[in-house]
Amino acid sequence: MSQQPPDRSTASPYARPRPDASMSLLTNVMDHSLDDGYAEAAARRSAAGERGLPRTLQAKLALAAGLVLAAGIVTIGAVQARISAPTLAKERQELVNRIETETSDVDALEESVDALRDEVGEMQRKALDEPSREKSEVVALLAGATEVTGRGVKLVINDAKQADQGGGGPRESTGFSDTGRVRDRDMQRVVNGLWESGAEAIAINGQRLTSLSAIRAAGDAILVDNKPLVPPYTVLAVGDGERLSTAFQDSADGQYLHVLRENYGIRASISAQDEVRLPVAPSLIVRTAEPIGGAAGKGGSDTGKGTGTS
Repeated sequence: MSQQPPDRSTASPYARPRPDASMSLLTNVMDHSLDDGYAEAAARRSAAGERGLPRTLQAKLALAAGLVLAAGIVTIGAVQARISAPTLAKERQELVNRIETETSDVDALEESVDALRDEVGEMQRKALDEPSREKSEVVALLAGATEVTGRGVKLVINDAKQADQGGGGPRESTGFSDTGRVRDRDMQRVVNGLWESGAEAIAINGQRLTSLSAIRAAGDAILVDNKPLVPPYTVLAVGDGERLSTAFQDSADGQYLHVLRENYGIRASISAQDEVRLPVAPSLIVRTAEPIGGAAGKGGSDTGKGTGTS
């Protein structure tokens, strides 16, 4: 009679346990790597006969399609740029040619202006050389075409010691804010007062004034015939020194200068001079006048632009 092998599970309490008995959790994970819910869903899809590509493969195909589309766009852009390049080059060349043409025209106009200035100067010299020498000299003096020397006055006007920037507008306007600076209208009144008091010729900081001179402002700067001046402003006037000085100080414009000194701190001093020397005006601009006899041409040609008196 054969004997049955003994049952090891109950044969002895000292039987050897399984080697992986202490790793039951890890063993369970290895034996059931797929979650039960996922396993059931996969089983249902298989039972229903569903088929499809894995998601990773779908993502790769989408990426490849995007790359192909981007490459196509870049290629189309390059082809269009190559096609439009000749057109852009042509337009650029047309612009360059136009600029060169306009530059040549400007150069030609500048040469014409220089020639006209020389012609006007020559006509002025011829007019001064005519027989009526004395009359021509007087005209040249009044027009600023010759130097002037003689007795006169020296008037120095300067900003207040604590002058500020800005504060535009005439002093009599509501928007005026005093800054202690001499304004263009102040200089206009001073110059007009000297003319009315008997001055025969006037210069400001070496800038000779004529009947066409203008005193204007550009920001805080005073311009005489578009040339900026800086304080102090030295005004030289040819005339009977003592009489001219007294007449100016007693005039309305002389009183106006006195008010500037007393109320706004403007600094000013006037003195008679035994001799003052005034330079020639930078340019004599004639628009319509011509010598009797038509030596300067017909029709009153416009040879320059003049500005109104101050």
